[in-house]
Formats: sequence, structure tokens, C-alpha cells
Amino acid sequence: MGVLVKIGFAQINTVVGDFAGNARRIAEACGELESRGAEIILTPELSLTGYPPQDLLFKADFVPGNLRALEELHSKVRSAAWLVGYVEKNLTGSGRPFHNAAAVLEAGRPVRKVFKSLLPTYDVFDEARYFEPARSVAPVDIAGRRIGVTICEDIWTPAYLPGGLYNRDPVHDLVVAGAAAILNLSASPFQIGKPAQRREMIRMQAGRHRVPFFYCNAVGGNDQLVFDGHSLAATADGVIWVQAPGFREGSFLLDIGDMNHEVEFFEGESRTTLIPWAREQSEQAEAGDLRDLRDALVLGLRDYMTKCGFGSAVLGLSGGIDSAVTACIAVEALGAKHVTGVAMPSPFSSGHSVEDALLLAKNLGMKCLTIPISSSFDAVKSQMAEAFDRKPEDLTEENMQARLRGLTLMSLSNKHGHLLLTTGNKSELAVGYCTLYGDMCGGLAVISDLPKGMVYRLAEFINKTAGRDMIPRRTIEKPPSAELRPDQTDQDTLPPYEILDEILRLYVEENQGTADIISRGFDADTVRWVVRRVDLNEYKREQAAPGLKVTGRAFGIGRRMPLAQRFTPELPK
Repeated sequence: MGVLVKIGFAQINTVVGDFAGNARRIAEACGELESRGAEIILTPELSLTGYPPQDLLFKADFVPGNLRALEELHSKVRSAAWLVGYVEKNLTGSGRPFHNAAAVLEAGRPVRKVFKSLLPTYDVFDEARYFEPARSVAPVDIAGRRIGVTICEDIWTPAYLPGGLYNRDPVHDLVVAGAAAILNLSASPFQIGKPAQRREMIRMQAGRHRVPFFYCNAVGGNDQLVFDGHSLAATADGVIWVQAPGFREGSFLLDIGDMNHEVEFFEGESRTTLIPWAREQSEQAEAGDLRDLRDALVLGLRDYMTKCGFGSAVLGLSGGIDSAVTACIAVEALGAKHVTGVAMPSPFSSGHSVEDALLLAKNLGMKCLTIPISSSFDAVKSQMAEAFDRKPEDLTEENMQARLRGLTLMSLSNKHGHLLLTTGNKSELAVGYCTLYGDMCGGLAVISDLPKGMVYRLAEFINKTAGRDMIPRRTIEKPPSAELRPDQTDQDTLPPYEILDEILRLYVEENQGTADIISRGFDADTVRWVVRRVDLNEYKREQAAPGLKVTGRAFGIGRRMPLAQRFTPELPK
């Protein structure tokens, strides 16, 4: 870039709509980076409003409020240029009402505005609903240098996006126009494998265009999305220079003229020396997918709780693998004293179910209540006997037990102000192996995007990192069961989970047709049964608690299916 320049990264955790709080976070991080000599400071995409603001944008006071906050931030700038994400009005008189924008704030200079060019409308994104894209791009003069300022999607190459989305390449246009470096303000949500994919994409872009890339990503949970941070810099040779920690809020400063200088990541009063990326790979390798998954769930749960105003959580502990993993995530996110487990044995509960639940709670240091539902179950059956015309017991009585447990947990939630965490996994939710107003009761579904096999792998990872069996061995090894009838196991109803999970991955995440899935060697009747169950149970998922998204396609956000519909995929005979 010629003359020496120091670039600061403010990897901050914002709250959607909290202009005052977000502005305070920006000012504190940027002020600290200024004091350490930063000349240019990056913040994430829409750092002032939080991402994604969704239909809050249509509230009359929202965009004006963010503009007032931006003006106040501008008055705090001293020696550096601050790049702040915000929402600007579209004053052209045509198109969508707003721009997804980046403001270049420098003391004594008017605000310079850069608008996002590429607006994603796939997966969880719906930006074309609100924003008008930039009509053209040009480098911005910042601190005497020509800089290409981009916003999130603008730097993604076609190789990493759904085919044929865009006919523009903002990075190419900026480099041709003389940009000496590319800066990117981003809010790229986490999914398993995404940090490595993102890193490789930026490395390729830098090498291809022969300019350095500086990328600042948001961190934190906002509803169902989790943002992982991992802000980074790549040299013009296409080499990753340094990467910030994932799932942690903080800031760091790069001296472009001295690639050998020590880079420190500041988190409040603490600091961590970042290992140069080449050494990080060789000395400790990349953080594995399971570590990222655990960290994403912990951060997503913690932020959902704090940003929604909850101080404690409650969940049912069945002695099974799903509730055990959920409890481990909750304790790590909130602290053991803020998590209450409840064992609710029924007439069909095995003796070891309560034992395993209590042992888990002891290992985690959390409170666990035991509230049997047998007497309540008997009372409701007796009360309903005449209305049921004395018909034999069936699925009705199984669901009755699940709903009594839901009633118990919701009552504790109401009485003590706990957020109720549901414990169902993606495999069960996909095929409707869950009970409305029963085990589906709750305010947040922590592991609802984890297939059953992944739940087991995460459980083993939790025990491995703890150095002991935090989750009891029997919980991991025993056959999974809802325990709603004598000697019940999940496989009485469901295909083996390793088969079910792969069929679901192909059908839900890869959008494969039934014939294509069968052609891969799966039993035709099994595939038809799974596909039919997924389609029939859309109404259940519509009423499910919001869940944390960690895979390429989660139920809920990003997947929109009608409930009243008659489309039937063509099934091979």
C-alpha cells in the first residue's frame, strides 16, 4: 500500500435495534484502536443497527434513529478513519427504500458513503426486500490512500455462491479503478465448515487480484443466527496473515508495513497474542468443526438469553443424549447456578433414566428437580376415560405424558422466569418424532439443527475436552428411547439414525429428489417413508421454538414451505 498504514479491526457483538448500545461499543473499540495508532478502523456490516434488522427497517423511526446515531458517532472520531455499517435512505426515487451502507467517518470531513452492490436473497438472506444495490463502485480516498470498501457479499466469488446469482464483480471493478487494498465489513453467519470456506475464498481473491484483503466479521448470536467473527487479513500474495479468534468479541491492530510485528487481540482488559496463521496451522491446526459447533451453540444460547432479557434456563433431563448435550451447552453458556434440570419419570421410565439425569446434573454442578408425572398421568387418563369411549391406549396416551412434562416445565418457567430450552434434534424434528405442546414446548431449541449422529459426536467431544465423562457413559451407549410405552426404543418407529440422517441431509439440505436418493443405494420404502414424514410434519415445525442454525439449511429461518399444499414429488415405483 505504499506508505505505512495501521488498520484496526473492531470485531464487535451488536444487538439489533440498540443504536445507543451499538454506538457505544463502536466508539469504545475504535477509540481504543485510535489510541494504539490505528489510521483506518473496520467494523462489521450494519454494526450500528445490528444484523439482520429485517422488517424493523419499515418502522418509521428506525432508519432516522440510526442516522442520528451515525451523526453522533462522527463527532467522536479523532485521528483515524472509522468505517461503520449502517442503513442509508435511498434518495433516487426508484427501487427499494434503503441502502445497506458503510460510512467513512473522518474528523473534519463530510461522511463518505459506500453502498452494498450484491444483495443476497438465498438461504437466510432477504436483502432485496429492503435494499437497493449500488449502481457503480469506486475506490474511496482514505488517509491519502485509494481503498476499495466492500460489504459482505460483495467479495464472494461465484465459485462459492449459488450459480448465476450476479452479473457483477465489485472487487474486480475496484481493483481496475485503482484500489490498492480491499476492506470488507461483514456479517457472515456461522455454519459448520464456513470459517474455512470463507478463509479460502478471501485468500483466493487476494491472490487473484494481487491486493491485500482486510475482513472484519460480526460476532454474536441474533435470534437463530450465530456470527463467528474470525476477522482476518490476507496479503497480496494470497497468504492468510492473521486471523482473530472465533466466537469472541475483541479488537486487534495490524501494521501493514511490518508483517513480523506481534498482533494482540484485546478483549476488555485481557489480551491474547495472535499466532501468525502459518504457525497456527502447523502448531495447533485449525479449530475442528466440533469445537466450532460447540462454541457456536454456547454463544448463540448465551446471546439469545441476554439479548431477550432472561437470566436463567430450565430444561427436562430424561437421562438421554439430547437433553444431556443441551444441558452441557447451557451450563457452559450461563453457568451452572443459572440452569435447572427436571427429571420427570413416568410409569414407563427405566430406573437408570433418573439415575443418569441426576449424575449428569452432579457432574455439571447444576440443580436437578425430580417431579414424577405418574399420578398426573393416571388422573388425566381417568378424567378422559368416558370421553375416549373406553378405547384402548395408543399414541394418545404417549403424547399425554409428553404434554404433562411440557406443562410441568412451562409452569416452572412461568413461576421462576426461566427460559425453557427444548432438547429435540434435527432428525426427530424432520420426521415429526416429537409432540406439539409436549417436548416441543419452549423458548429456544438449542440443538434443533443437529442431526442425531452429530449429537453423539458432540457428546463425545464434550467428554474428551472435559477430560472425563461429563455426560455419563450409559447415556451415550444405551439405545435412545422416548420411554412412553414399555420397552420402547426410537428404532421401533424410525430407521437407524445413520441411515435417517443421510437421507434427511440429501432431501432437506441438498434438495435431492426421491429417485435420486434411492439411486444412491437406500431402500426405496425407507426413502419414501422419510420423505413423506418430512412433508407431513411441516405444520409441527411451523409451531416449534426458534432454533440455532449451524448447518447449511436449518428448519425455520431460510426454509419456507407452505402448510396447505398438494405437491407430491414423483416417486419411483
